[in-house]
Amino acid sequence: MRVSAALVAPGGEPIALRLMTAVAPLDLDRSHWTLVDAARQQAARYGERVFHRFDDGTELSFAELDTATDALAGALAGLGVQPGDRVLALATNSKAFLLAMFATYKRRAIFTPINTELKGAFLEHQVRNSEPRVVVVDAELLALFDHVDTTGVDIEHTVVIGELPPGAELPTALARSARHGWDDVVAGAGMSGPGSPEVLDPEPSDICTIMYTSGTTGPSKGVLLPQAHCFLFGKGAADAVAITEDDHYFTCMPFFHANALFMQMAACLVAGASATVVKRFSASSWLDDVIACGATATNALGVMPEFIFRQPADPRDRSHRLTRVMAVPIAEEWGAAFEERFGVRLVQGFGMTEVNMVAYSDPADPVIAGCAGRVLDEFFDVRVVDPETDERLPVDAVGEIVVRPLQPFCFNVGYFKMPDKTVEAWRNLWFHTGDAGRFDAEGRLHFVDRLKDRIRRRGENISSYEIEQVLNEHPAVLESAAVGIRVEGAGGEEEVKACVVLAEGAGAPDPVALLDFCVERMPRYAVPRYIEYVPELDKTASGKVRKAALRETGVTAATWDRESVGYQLKRR
Repeated sequence: MRVSAALVAPGGEPIALRLMTAVAPLDLDRSHWTLVDAARQQAARYGERVFHRFDDGTELSFAELDTATDALAGALAGLGVQPGDRVLALATNSKAFLLAMFATYKRRAIFTPINTELKGAFLEHQVRNSEPRVVVVDAELLALFDHVDTTGVDIEHTVVIGELPPGAELPTALARSARHGWDDVVAGAGMSGPGSPEVLDPEPSDICTIMYTSGTTGPSKGVLLPQAHCFLFGKGAADAVAITEDDHYFTCMPFFHANALFMQMAACLVAGASATVVKRFSASSWLDDVIACGATATNALGVMPEFIFRQPADPRDRSHRLTRVMAVPIAEEWGAAFEERFGVRLVQGFGMTEVNMVAYSDPADPVIAGCAGRVLDEFFDVRVVDPETDERLPVDAVGEIVVRPLQPFCFNVGYFKMPDKTVEAWRNLWFHTGDAGRFDAEGRLHFVDRLKDRIRRRGENISSYEIEQVLNEHPAVLESAAVGIRVEGAGGEEEVKACVVLAEGAGAPDPVALLDFCVERMPRYAVPRYIEYVPELDKTASGKVRKAALRETGVTAATWDRESVGYQLKRR
């Protein structure tokens, strides 16, 4: 996960000073930096006040988050869950999801949320890697296990959320486990509480979550996250976006992703804020949703903010309470215009699941595309280095962003059962993010691109992101992905290929006309040689395009080559 954020105030409200001085109310000594400690303190403070409201009509109060998960921790103990065991959750955003997570934490066990789009070999890899003792799964998602081989994985119990059709059985992958209904588990949970033998409150150093990477360049890796790491995710986001108990979040991203689970849910927990949670993002209903729930803050990631901005203008674009939008990436082409249209301020940042959020921009600063802001230097040491030598680079030089923690357990502690990948990522005792960036003269960190997504052509390093932003400005284009592909005669360098998804109802523009559009808006060395119109772009759960497959596909029968018509790029 990588993040930028944006804040906007209706009517141009000068919220910068408020954002700079607001402080999250939760005050915990670092020896208590766990989400369980946060839940206990906020339950005592807010009691039956609503913490999260879900789109199925259910609600979860601060008190219930604490007391119900004490009881459920006892139920998990009855299922044999011990400290360090994995509880795998294949479930959509729901009250049950959060209760299962906190109950797992209260057994000092490891909660393992899984992307609800996975199936077959993709799901099998994560099940085999995590080796869960218990699987918690939505009834509607059970079929995803149909082509999964769990031979050798000792899954003892399957807890099903929702109703199965009468007579329905568990998939073969889960058939050896004992089946339980979620409602039955909840109803049968005792009255365990703090100090009871079933409830084991964690330490900040406890590994509490395994969260899998997107797996864009190989098998997905299970990131080992300590309690303090997850707590700091929430605290950092709450502080950066100045979330207080008076705020209401709109969460439309999946809980199996760190942004929704830690930067939104945990931020609300730390700040004492409430939230409305829906199961999925919809650009067309986004404005309706934020108006209906009265949200004052929300997050957007990947293509989400651009898709929101490209919705038709609406007279209600400022008829909401929203003042802050945390979003990534922000492009120069629409960032300031987004703020003006919706009356909000955007705040950017940089982070990923492994390293936490290491930088946030100052909300008093104007929006600068790609500017992640200043490093949270109380917690992290961040450098930009030569990706080949790891030598530190000077101001404005683009290299790889590397990070190491300054506080214990506020950082990942490796990849589960992948020691080789852990060592590789920690080369020279710096965690290598794989992201290209730079520091400016003001000490602000700028995200440029994924290192593997940067294109090398004619001696120039080209940002695929910047090419895509130009293409996306074309009225016929919904979204695009630019990749570098190797072709004969290129001398080991790459040619630019643009994969383009057309907007609904738009006809495919003549490729020559599309190149003419690009020539006016980008350097000549960045203008694509190849164009291919595609029905969709395959993405990860965090909205990142799976570009490795596009690079491997290369030139196809459907690819248009500008050299086939003798298209010439004129020098200016």
